[in-house]
Amino acid sequence: MSLSANHILRNGQIQFGYFEDSVLDANGRHDITPDAFGKRRSALEKALKYKQFQYFGGMSQRFVFGCALIDLGYCNSVFAYLFDTNTGELFSRSIKRPGHVGMSLSTSPVAGQSAFNAADLTVLQGYEAEPRVKTLRLQIGDELFIDARMPETGFQPMSLTTRAGYHGWVYANKTAGLALTGELIWRGQRYDLAELGAMGHHDFSCGFMRRETWWNWACLSGLVRDESNIEHTLGLNISTGVNETTFSENCVWISGQCISLASATFEFDPQDVLQPWQVSTLDGRIKLTFTPLGLHKEKLQLPLLKSHFRQIFGRFNGRVEIDGACYTVSNLTGFVEDQFVRW
Repeated sequence: MSLSANHILRNGQIQFGYFEDSVLDANGRHDITPDAFGKRRSALEKALKYKQFQYFGGMSQRFVFGCALIDLGYCNSVFAYLFDTNTGELFSRSIKRPGHVGMSLSTSPVAGQSAFNAADLTVLQGYEAEPRVKTLRLQIGDELFIDARMPETGFQPMSLTTRAGYHGWVYANKTAGLALTGELIWRGQRYDLAELGAMGHHDFSCGFMRRETWWNWACLSGLVRDESNIEHTLGLNISTGVNETTFSENCVWISGQCISLASATFEFDPQDVLQPWQVSTLDGRIKLTFTPLGLHKEKLQLPLLKSHFRQIFGRFNGRVEIDGACYTVSNLTGFVEDQFVRW
């Protein structure tokens, strides 16, 4: 089922399924769908339970970076990091604030701007419609500056809404396997993202999500060759634990074409996530080994918010088989996650 890509709501109620394209307006706060007892959400519930996060990730053989803007209603947070694969150094910054202080988020993954500014950390994530581009402008003091553009011309995004519990839902818009342009300045040294061969991933998610949830997730972007030695861009986005009620976010992009995948499995040691992971899908299309290089982690145990978050960056090896074609994945950089959250 393919839905109209104008708005996630129709007659005040959420549309479930796959959208033709990125949704122009993803503001679902005014969803009037009743719960199991016929009751609609109060204004207070809408204010405190509506969640949003927008993540821009970049990966190359030399550098891996990520930046997330997160709004939980009653608080917001930002994390950003850069990992240098040559030295093994991780540079990161994380800030949390009450309510919406310092943060504004776009309600569209197509046109608008999301921003955060506090202390020595400034983040701008932009969405441009014509031509379709996602951007990141990140400044952390005098140590790190990133100005990245991720053009989406001719690209088919993953765009869907799934149920989350009886009364909840999640809209997810994801991209991977797209080349980045721009610059990265790390401690006074400038690097051209195109010359680095950097590629990007973006996640725009929002909705009335489960109060307690968890997920494992894997993403990679890079260049691969098929059995005829023809080069293709490859992007991968698979997860388990969320966004898989009837419809699934699991997909692979081959030269910009989005292809749906079956359910995913993640085999790893939760007590030592820096050991190798086995990542696969039940349809046999994805069989990958992920070797960690480092991680960004956060652990919180507060009255309203409990979270154990680990985003691990490293290299993927293995194969991807789509419609009889086999693509060899060799040392492509990407991410996996192990997350528990009660929010």
